[in-house]
Amino acid sequence: MALKVLSALDTAKTQLYHFKAIVIAGMGLFTDAYDLFCIPLIMRLIGRVYYEKELVSQKYKVPPVVISTMLVIALLGTAIGQLVFGWLGDRLGRRRVYGIALMIMVLSPIGCGFSICRTRNCVLVSLGLFRFLLGVGIGGDYPLSATIMSEFANKRTRGAFIAAVFSMQGFGMLAASAVTMVVCKIFERASPKLSKDPTPKEVDIAWRLILMMASVPAGLTLYWRMMMPETARYTALVEQNFLQAAKDMEKVLEVSLVEIAEENPPSPSPPPYPLLSKQFFRRHGLDLFSCSCSWFLLDTVFYSSNLFQSRIYAQYLSNQTKLNAYHEAFEVAKLQAIITACSAIPGYWFTVYFIDRVGRVRIQTMGFFFMAVVYLAIGIPYSKLWEDSKNVGFMVLYGLTFFFSNFGPNTTTFIVPAELFPARFRSTCHGIAGAAGKAGAIIGSVGFLLASHDEKEKGYPKAIGMTASLIILAGVCLMGMLVTLFCTRETMGRSLEENENDDEPNFQPRLWRFLKGKVSVVSASPNEEAAVA
Repeated sequence: MALKVLSALDTAKTQLYHFKAIVIAGMGLFTDAYDLFCIPLIMRLIGRVYYEKELVSQKYKVPPVVISTMLVIALLGTAIGQLVFGWLGDRLGRRRVYGIALMIMVLSPIGCGFSICRTRNCVLVSLGLFRFLLGVGIGGDYPLSATIMSEFANKRTRGAFIAAVFSMQGFGMLAASAVTMVVCKIFERASPKLSKDPTPKEVDIAWRLILMMASVPAGLTLYWRMMMPETARYTALVEQNFLQAAKDMEKVLEVSLVEIAEENPPSPSPPPYPLLSKQFFRRHGLDLFSCSCSWFLLDTVFYSSNLFQSRIYAQYLSNQTKLNAYHEAFEVAKLQAIITACSAIPGYWFTVYFIDRVGRVRIQTMGFFFMAVVYLAIGIPYSKLWEDSKNVGFMVLYGLTFFFSNFGPNTTTFIVPAELFPARFRSTCHGIAGAAGKAGAIIGSVGFLLASHDEKEKGYPKAIGMTASLIILAGVCLMGMLVTLFCTRETMGRSLEENENDDEPNFQPRLWRFLKGKVSVVSASPNEEAAVA
């Protein structure tokens, strides 16, 4: 039986509340990206403050083991947050735990900035602790933001709305660079002794201030998150309170209660099967595998690319010892801002425009494919063309890796898990897929740091080198393309309740349909596939 309130949501025209929900949910992703992408910049300033007395060859450089540990701590916290808050979102409701995740994201950056002492070891341990807590809040925001936006949106533009929420990551990345540049310029102009001391003591305040600024956007939306109504799909399908769902959506949809209230509401009934049961895996096991595996493979590559930035920045910066601390951080932030503005942000918004026209599967497949092509173009001639060279072609290719990840699997892996699963499992399954992604991020980032050196360096073992590492990343992208083609369902144009019905022949995964000879691998249109079937 189709509920009136859910039918009204699926067919609703785009309204002001949709854009309000994008901003409220998207600000969490904005803060996520700011917190995660300001760390490479912060590490530059921490290196200037706490590694100034090292040997000349290692002066101002944070050891790779410290960088890896900080990254892994944050990613581990993110994975835990995705699992815990995803589960709580299905047990207690999206709205109840949404504000808690954001509160953690407000308080943790302040804790990072007020790392409790000024000795190196104490600062790093304290910073690591608060980075872990911040990761928990960031992880909690992922499944809740995606689920809330998917359950508020109409089926015609649902993909674009969720992609718009995720696109706020790009602006968060840009804000991290912009805030760093502004703070460094202010401190540089206020420091009269830079000619004598290129690392004044005020640098220790600057990096803390940059971290604490992450609390501002999160804090600005905290009130609105607490005031959001529970989604009608959770209230109606999970709590089975049909009248309350209609009352909540009356305010959101700007329609009268009479139009969406049920005249004869169905009697409450227990769920037909529990999470992670045999029946769940029979109906949704392949969906959970495809979402988790795609996200795992994507993050393995995506976080490796972010670590690759340090190699690029080194080629475009002057000798560190000749730059003052503020100027060095400013130049790194400027390069990061250019890459973000020219490649990452356009990629997000290409997805927003095309996601409900082309479909999730095609965009994800295309993104993985072109990422593989670009990594091969960078990796195979790396030692001859790109290494130690300020080559414009290299910068263009490197920017394309971000463009095709965002106009591809980095966005779609966030969207698809919020559309495929039943309401009572939706945020839990999104959290499981996201946690699998963060496991890939840990493997990719640490593995790339260790594997990308072809000779022994201080803090790094001798390994396979950049060429082989980049070719491996290309292979990972091709694996992601195959998983997408054979195992991922297309959800474009379907209601969330239709997506729960796995018995329709044209909604079966491509793997089964291809093996049965019912559809070719390359066909992607649901209408075409239905005709073939």
